[in-house]
Amino acid sequence: MFNKGLHHTARVSVIGASGYSGAELTKLLLSHPAVELQHLYAHAQAGKAVKDVYPNIETELVYETFDASAIATTNDSDIFFLALPHGEALKIVPKLLTAGKHVIDLSGDFRLSNPALHLAFYKNEKPADAVMQYGLPELFRTEIATAQGIANPGCYATAITLGLAPLANAGLLKSVAATCTSGLSGAGKSAQTDLLFTEMSENVRAYKIGTHQHTPEVLQTLGDGFAFSFVPMVVPMMRGIYAVLTLSLTEAISKTQAEILYHTFYSEAAFARVQPYIPEVKHVLHTNFCDVAVAHADGNTLIVISTLDNLLKGAAGQAVQNMNLMLGLDERIGFFASPVTPRASLYTPARTAETSIAHN
Repeated sequence: MFNKGLHHTARVSVIGASGYSGAELTKLLLSHPAVELQHLYAHAQAGKAVKDVYPNIETELVYETFDASAIATTNDSDIFFLALPHGEALKIVPKLLTAGKHVIDLSGDFRLSNPALHLAFYKNEKPADAVMQYGLPELFRTEIATAQGIANPGCYATAITLGLAPLANAGLLKSVAATCTSGLSGAGKSAQTDLLFTEMSENVRAYKIGTHQHTPEVLQTLGDGFAFSFVPMVVPMMRGIYAVLTLSLTEAISKTQAEILYHTFYSEAAFARVQPYIPEVKHVLHTNFCDVAVAHADGNTLIVISTLDNLLKGAAGQAVQNMNLMLGLDERIGFFASPVTPRASLYTPARTAETSIAHN
């Protein structure tokens, strides 16, 4: 067991460190004051210096090949981050947990508790006990702090869930239509013909309608007491998630009432910001924030906007946020120069909806 607190250094390693999320993890961990980054494992890049693959990452570390059995018994890291393709973590995580290591997995291998749903949406089988604590800090902070293993949430699922949680908690959701866009980095670093510049420039494409793996993740977290539809779309930007949530409520509430509900629910949240204006992707890029706004209310209908950086709050940033909780640290350590920055100063200067559209 590692020692908790800022005055003790936790030893960490990353498996799958050369992908987009792995690179973001590397940057965050290298600058984190409470950890020592020991090993970066990346089979395809093994033997290469990190700075030769990512010149913007200043480190002398070299990518290594990993062996799950050997790592579990010989590597002295306290915490392992896994940023691997879906299906790979199932082969590695049990060995790490048995060896007493703490694990934060960024894939979908351990998110769903129902093996039948996992098979239906991820197309591979897993044991019924292959479940770890779901790592959404805004909802499960206490559970994360005492967990040995964390299943980091998906990017769409994080944006949608944070956009819905205050209303779901109040029992106000009747139906949800989620229309969401994602930057191209959400598909990972592997080459795909349909994501080439020539295919995606000046283009928008919906995909996996009704079959996206983040659908059961949202319903598992918030409950299935409301109708839910989800249309994910890929757009020609590098990073970012933008979720437009059109809601039918069980009773009519005003925009002001909804905003009070959201502010109250997220009053202690370090990275969920309730904004008075319609958020934009550029407001959250390269941050661990999820910006949420009640954009419109009309009787029983509510429109909520939620946006985040898919590589940070949707992946690596949230993973480090979870690690901070496991270490007993302030969630903001490693993201800001000072962990005690007053919450109010973390907000982007307010703009009204009228101001944001004045020049359109």
